[in-house]
Amino acid sequence: MEKYIMAFDSGTSSVRTIIFDQQGQVKAVAQKEFTQFYPQPGWVEQDPNEIWSMQIGTAVEAVNKLGISGEDIAAIGITNQRETTIIWDKYTGEPVYNAIVWQCRRTASFCDQLKAQGYEKFFRDKTGLEIDAYFSATKIKWILDNVPGARARAERGDLLFGTVDSFLIWKMTEKKIHVTDYSNASRTMLYNINDLDWDQEILELLNIPRQILPQVRPSSELYGYLSKRFLGSQIPIAAAIGDQQAALFGQACYEPGQAKNTYGTGAFLLMNTGQEPIKSKQGLVTTIAWGLDGKVTYALEGSIFVAGSAIKWLRDKLRIIDTSEDTDYMATRVADTNDCYVVPAFTGLGAPYWDQYARGAILGLSQGVNKYHIVRATLESIAYLSYDILKAMEEDSQIKLKSLRVDGGASNNNFLMGFQADLINRPVERPFCVETTALGAAKLAGLAVGYYDDLKKLEENFAIERNFIPSMEEDLRQEKIKKWHKAVKKSQSWAE
Repeated sequence: MEKYIMAFDSGTSSVRTIIFDQQGQVKAVAQKEFTQFYPQPGWVEQDPNEIWSMQIGTAVEAVNKLGISGEDIAAIGITNQRETTIIWDKYTGEPVYNAIVWQCRRTASFCDQLKAQGYEKFFRDKTGLEIDAYFSATKIKWILDNVPGARARAERGDLLFGTVDSFLIWKMTEKKIHVTDYSNASRTMLYNINDLDWDQEILELLNIPRQILPQVRPSSELYGYLSKRFLGSQIPIAAAIGDQQAALFGQACYEPGQAKNTYGTGAFLLMNTGQEPIKSKQGLVTTIAWGLDGKVTYALEGSIFVAGSAIKWLRDKLRIIDTSEDTDYMATRVADTNDCYVVPAFTGLGAPYWDQYARGAILGLSQGVNKYHIVRATLESIAYLSYDILKAMEEDSQIKLKSLRVDGGASNNNFLMGFQADLINRPVERPFCVETTALGAAKLAGLAVGYYDDLKKLEENFAIERNFIPSMEEDLRQEKIKKWHKAVKKSQSWAE
């Protein structure tokens, strides 16, 4: 009987289990949304136990949908929201505090202190990252400093830290395996991406005990087995990779200079830079893409904090759309934005600006602006932010992109993809399977257990569904970009 690969896609707002066949076709999907907590402005939390129970629940549901059993699964690959920080009791498995989500800004002022003390180059040289509340390191310190008794328990070796992948693997193996992979470790702001080890100087600076950290392993490797009590048989857990790196792999960007953009809650543009890390001079981060076959592949990355969540804001807060799909139609009801610009800096601006005090703004409002203009301007803002990052990438890497591969929910929006192609003046390629994040994890798991032969075979399975070709006049393109940058300036430092 045919075997399948299972991917756990543990995202920021929902968890999914997707089952793929040998050709990379989706055979079954199960998804559940979980609760977001906002205890204070700028704070974002989740319940780790809810994430776990829903993740394993979707696995059972997906298997039942396809009418198979655990024995028919060759391996499980995990891909996850990155930087989100969980600390739990290693004996009971109980989290000592809610998961602090990557979007959470509670440690912004501490990050400012580190910058004021001159630590920016220190962190950038070691981790490839900017000092920012986005990454895990300062979240770990906050939990140890603010949860009563947590620091003493951590120093005794009674607590464990992990990003979501680590927590899931620990639960799946019933407390046996505490690991993460290179890609997730490289997002913590604690991992030295040159030495491939947790950095002792950073741990001492932030007062984080080394014994709470997981072992770091390649992204494609047999870590352990899913306990048979969940799906009736032991299943190899054979991949873990951060969601954006997973999408880069799923998009078959195996060669240096290939790039993808994932339009999810945020948007994340990654470019494969090969076996050497490239230091960014443009406000991008240098990150590990994956570890495979004894080699580590690096990437340049730019993060946009708000992308799909801006569309959600139109729906849930402004209530000018009923569903996300409405935006595609509404944006084409008008010829342009009537000179209106939306800067969706609700939680600050990521690369290449790195302004945690920027806030959202609608600029250029006149009485002629209606809801269609605002919807269109919101979609366009996602493309503008992506353009800014892509330009920085080309300057850092000295590689001119031929095209941009896209995935994530908003990549289904034809207006947005067409406008994106116009702005970057390159073709935008959307694959048939836009589930590239889960597919990346599935491919890596399949490679680890021999389900897939090699990268060449995987590349042959990759197919483009639609190519968006740029058609905007150069003068108009430059004028729009100039006005966009003017709008961004107005939104910066607002909350300082």
